[in-house]
Amino acid sequence: MRNFDSMKKSLAALGLLAVSILPINAWSHGGASVDTDQCRVQIGSHLVHFTAYQPQLTGTTEYCNTIPELGQTTVVFDYEGKALRNMTVEFEITKEPEGTRIFYQEPSTHSNGTFNSNINFTEAGKYRVHITLVNEGQKVDEHIGFTVGKGQAGVSTSVIVVVLTMLLAGGYLFYLSNAGFKASVDKFLKKKEA
Repeated sequence: MRNFDSMKKSLAALGLLAVSILPINAWSHGGASVDTDQCRVQIGSHLVHFTAYQPQLTGTTEYCNTIPELGQTTVVFDYEGKALRNMTVEFEITKEPEGTRIFYQEPSTHSNGTFNSNINFTEAGKYRVHITLVNEGQKVDEHIGFTVGKGQAGVSTSVIVVVLTMLLAGGYLFYLSNAGFKASVDKFLKKKEA
């Protein structure tokens, strides 16, 4: 019984360790702290959230600071708060350090609080999103930098969590159902306790 409790504790510790070492920025923005969300751009007293998706490569995985691959990318700008819905906003994406414009959305209003567009990134490197708020003749411009094409997509965090959970559960079931394996593990654990 003592070995069983020890095994349960070891499995729980492994599970917690696996979850704790996964990249924090890979978790959805819904759980991100307002103060640490690097995809938010403050324009005056207003906030805009920038997100990029590469559905053909990684499904619904969200990116902002690093877009892993070249190719078709959906960029989304979400207004946080209703005030921006009545204001004119323009969006531009430039290739840096040259400042070459690769995307431009003329000043317009977006009454639903969201603007999105598809962009085909053909060159790896650094880019910058410029968001300009035009309100009562005044312009306020802010930006956020990001990189494209560094190949860092890898396997999404949710896939890693599911695979690790399945491996741990499978290993534990195998331990419980295979007397020879269970005896070997119990013998090994006894040696470690001694």
